[in-house]
Amino acid sequence: MSRTNFEQLLEAGCHFGHLKRKWNPAMAPYIFMERNDIHIIDLHKTVVKIDEAAAAMKSIAKSGRKILFVATKKQAKDVVADKATAIGMPYITERWAGGMLTNFPTIRKAVKKMTTIDKMNTDGTFDNISKREKLQITRQREKLEKNLGSIADLTRLPSALFVVDVMKEHIAVKEAQRLGIPVFGIVDTNSNPNGIDFVIPANDDATKSVDVILSALVEAIQEGLEERKVEKVDSDAAEAPVVKERKSRVSKRPRTQKEDDEALNANIVKKFVKEDEE
Repeated sequence: MSRTNFEQLLEAGCHFGHLKRKWNPAMAPYIFMERNDIHIIDLHKTVVKIDEAAAAMKSIAKSGRKILFVATKKQAKDVVADKATAIGMPYITERWAGGMLTNFPTIRKAVKKMTTIDKMNTDGTFDNISKREKLQITRQREKLEKNLGSIADLTRLPSALFVVDVMKEHIAVKEAQRLGIPVFGIVDTNSNPNGIDFVIPANDDATKSVDVILSALVEAIQEGLEERKVEKVDSDAAEAPVVKERKSRVSKRPRTQKEDDEALNANIVKKFVKEDEE
C-alpha cells in the first residue's frame, strides 16, 4: 500500500514545476506535460519514488542509524524542524556550514564548546569574569545553538541525507556524495536529479508539498524505530531463558566417577586429620 496517493499530492500542489525556460532537461522523465508555460510533474512517478525512499529510510532507522534533514529555505524550515524533532533525527534549517560533513570532527568540537559554556554557567566560572566577557560568551553560545543545536546529538556522520531543494543545498549534497553518504532529495523541474540516490520529483517551493512528502517519510521512519524497539525486547526476552537453562543444566549434571572418587578421598583424608588432632 502506498504511503501517499495521487489525490493527496495533487491537493498539496506537488505537481507544479517551474517555468519551462528554467527547466533542467535531466528532469524530462519526470515531467508529465506543460501548461501555461509551466511544467507539470508526473505525480504517478512521485508516488512510486516516495514509496522507494520511505522503504529505504525505514530500513536505516530500523538499523539504529541517523538521517540528517537539511532545509534552509524559508518555506520548508519549520516543517522540517518539527518533523525531524518528532522522530529524534538531526536537522539543519539555518545556514549550512561548509565542511559540516567533510570536516565533521571540527563541527563536533564546536558542539562540545556549547557544553563547556553550559558547564561554566553552572560551576561558578561566570561569577569570576567581567560582564563584557560573560556577554561575549553568552552570544557565542546562542550563535552555536542556532546553527548547531539541532545536531548536538549527532556523534558520528549520518548514514543518509534528506534535502529539500537540491539546488539550494548543493554544498551539502556535494559533501555527502564525496563521503559516499546516500542522498534523498525533493527535486523540482529546475534541478539536476543526477547524483541524487533517491529522487522525489515534486514542487520544493510550496510548504504543503514539502509537508505531505515529509509526513509519509517520517511515518516510515517511525515504523522502523518501533520495529527496532520490538525486536530488541524480543531479543532480550529470548536470551534470558537460555541463561537460566544453562545454569540449571550445570547444577543438575551428574558427577563423573572420577569426581566421586576425589570427593571420597577428600572425606577420608579429612577424617584421618581429625582423628590425629584428637
